[in-house]
Amino acid sequence: MNLKDQTLKKVYKKREEIVSRSIADETILVPIRGKLADMQKIFSLNPVADFIWNKLDTEMPLESILDQIPIEFDVDEETAREDLFEFINDCIAADLLEQVV
Repeated sequence: MNLKDQTLKKVYKKREEIVSRSIADETILVPIRGKLADMQKIFSLNPVADFIWNKLDTEMPLESILDQIPIEFDVDEETAREDLFEFINDCIAADLLEQVV
């Protein structure tokens, strides 16, 4: 099992201090620190990222999310895999997620 296969077994959840809002067909993420929004770190999600973000509510393994992306967006599995890993890595780097399993 390679590193990416191991990563697919992991489960992540959204950090509680991240607020998401849909505005005019766009989803944005805003980190809240204390009682203030960190307006310097607002994130805008494309449709695939928005789909993944919403699936993180269910605390399912990344491999289950990966299985759903090609069906939802009519893309090949490799593209779905790349999109998933890029989004998860970006979220981890921005401290938007925490690992559950």
